[in-house]
Amino acid sequence: MSYSHQTVGSGSRAARRTFEFGRTHVVRPKGKHQATIVWLHGLGDNGSSWSQLLESLPLPNIKWICPTAPTRPVAILGGFPCTAWFDVGELSDDGPEDWEGLDASAAHIANLLSTEPADVKVGIGGFSMGAAVALYSATCCALGRYGNGIPYYVNLRAVVGLSGWLPGSRNLRNKIEGSHEAARRAASLPILLTHGLCDDVVPYKYGEKSANCLSISGFRHLTFKSFEGLGHYTVPKEMDEVCNWLTARLGLEGSRA
Repeated sequence: MSYSHQTVGSGSRAARRTFEFGRTHVVRPKGKHQATIVWLHGLGDNGSSWSQLLESLPLPNIKWICPTAPTRPVAILGGFPCTAWFDVGELSDDGPEDWEGLDASAAHIANLLSTEPADVKVGIGGFSMGAAVALYSATCCALGRYGNGIPYYVNLRAVVGLSGWLPGSRNLRNKIEGSHEAARRAASLPILLTHGLCDDVVPYKYGEKSANCLSISGFRHLTFKSFEGLGHYTVPKEMDEVCNWLTARLGLEGSRA
């Protein structure tokens, strides 16, 4: 699917990038369709690998949508092209953010959720860079707009981030505290963050800092779980935590044996 920046930007920029998103994989619910979650893979991965894992989870009432990111040059890889939701250099607190890429990916995800039935709860989850976009989408939901000012219309009911980080954390608190509606939406959006203490790709401190930033910015229903001995990958114990949290937060029926 092609996604042009022109549809999410101000229209005033001379140069616009067009993002070609890859294949989207869908896991249909085995039981009553109560929730739909878009799940986002990490850097260099694709939607297929996660769809297989998600299909094996004991969550029969969830429909999973697993898109594939565009292939683009990535600064942290020396400009080597691979699947990436946005461009990223070295992880740092003061590094530049690829707002154009973040907005395009967040809008693509919102578009995937926009056609879900009104009685189905929707959410976003992801791993590593996918978790970063999920958290960015959470901030867009709270603020009611993308970074470029275009309105964000999706009413997210749950956000999950594994081994990730929060883009644009520096000014988030001021933005949310400056709007009563944004503060209200932030306070009502449940977020689950998990991170391995031995993560050597996205160090644990970035997960911890992200959780702290979201918390002080007014996201009151935030759960942060650390896992001893866990690197930059997932383990069954972590996915059990995700299953239990989603079941409780989304009020799913008959998801656990």
